[in-house]
Amino acid sequence: MRRALTYAAVVAALALAAGCNPGQSAKPGAQAPAIPQASSAPRVTSPTSPPTTKSQTPPKPEKLKTGAKGAEVVRLQNRLTELGYWNGKADGKFGSTTQQAVFALQKAAGIGRDGTVGPKTRKALDQGVRPKARSTSGHVIEISLKRQLLMIVDNGRITQVFNTSTGSNEHYEYEGQIHLADTPAGRFRVGRQIDGWRHGPLGPLWRPKYFNGGIAVHGAPSVPAYPASHGCARVSISAMNWLWSHDAIPLRTRVWVY
Repeated sequence: MRRALTYAAVVAALALAAGCNPGQSAKPGAQAPAIPQASSAPRVTSPTSPPTTKSQTPPKPEKLKTGAKGAEVVRLQNRLTELGYWNGKADGKFGSTTQQAVFALQKAAGIGRDGTVGPKTRKALDQGVRPKARSTSGHVIEISLKRQLLMIVDNGRITQVFNTSTGSNEHYEYEGQIHLADTPAGRFRVGRQIDGWRHGPLGPLWRPKYFNGGIAVHGAPSVPAYPASHGCARVSISAMNWLWSHDAIPLRTRVWVY
């Protein structure tokens, strides 16, 4: 009996060592199955990230220039008018009149005078750049030789700004004599005027307003963004027509050139 118990105990111990269920007996001579090795933790792979794309910067707005049309041009024209740069009526067409106003804005802002609306000109529009008047009382036409601007000033407040082109400061020959194409600085008054073309010896003048001898504010087909005249202050034909129709430079008007 004792042997039987001992043998049974040995069989049970072998069964446990072999990893069998306690209710099963191991066959004599059977090899115990190998104990499975603990497997390493499964590798955790991060989910595949979506491909990164470079942040797309919005395209820069195209320059507005002569020939452009549409709502953006209307906004430009209205803004120029709001700031006092004479621009005629907002018609959505970027023509020579709008270009003249852009010239004037660029001159007031001290930036490149190319007549197109790029980043710097847009910034000047956003900042509301305007020139400053020097006179403080009365109705005065101020002509800035440095900025090449003609301004209508009422009691120190600028009401209209025009692109102008004054004397080129170059020498020219007339009737065998050499003259300097300058616009003298000083304070003057409009003394005479001609409502029409004046075909002068140095070229045609449209509806001139003379304020210093033969020097006048007048309309011209070409008004560049730089000094180019023989001494007069040129403005565009359409601008001169506006000045006449609004009686902006009547006789005896003070003119301050500086």
